[in-house]
Amino acid sequence: MIIANTSLSGNNSRKVSSNSIRDFTILKNFNVSTHHSTNTVIKEVLWQPPLINWLKCNIDGAAKGNPGLPSCGGIFRNHVTDMIYCFAEPLGTASAFQAELCGAMRAIEVAHNRNWKNIWLETDSVLVVLAFKNLNSNVTWNLRNRWNNVKQLLTQMNCIMPHIFREGNQVADILANVGISLSSLASWYNVPNFVKDSFVKNKLGIPSFRICNS
Repeated sequence: MIIANTSLSGNNSRKVSSNSIRDFTILKNFNVSTHHSTNTVIKEVLWQPPLINWLKCNIDGAAKGNPGLPSCGGIFRNHVTDMIYCFAEPLGTASAFQAELCGAMRAIEVAHNRNWKNIWLETDSVLVVLAFKNLNSNVTWNLRNRWNNVKQLLTQMNCIMPHIFREGNQVADILANVGISLSSLASWYNVPNFVKDSFVKNKLGIPSFRICNS
């Protein structure tokens, strides 16, 4: 299958992408091999559980406007993909990056408070990944004290933070968007109904697909 005319704009481009992903999924289910153009590829995005004795926390941030009404959310799962804890939190006024960063910091604070020592953080924000790779990165003054405290907490735990495409981060994305409508931090120990479909998709190992430039 060849995806043609990747320079299409607007609704036409989205229709091509949507149709291509649907066709690719059908062909994959029938074990039919596909051949893509050199300009675009379809990547399979699969959420992976952590190793035994580790917890994985997918995090995300949302902002209506930049800056605007921001929030963050995250979900902790164990090696058998069961949910341990999830949260959604409104943040006041912040940029999209600050919202993403607050999600990561909240996750680390939660892990520290519960004595969870082995944490795999996963985000679709490249900027947040870069910030954690260089802990001496400058953050805005309003987050600086919290950032310094989080850096200290990280010395007491094992933590990794790779990047994942947003198609594999859907549960955290939903939680972050729910946070916009809240008045304060909310948390759950059972899977909320509003994320159940995406949660089950991850649990069953059902992939999502992303069209990328080669």
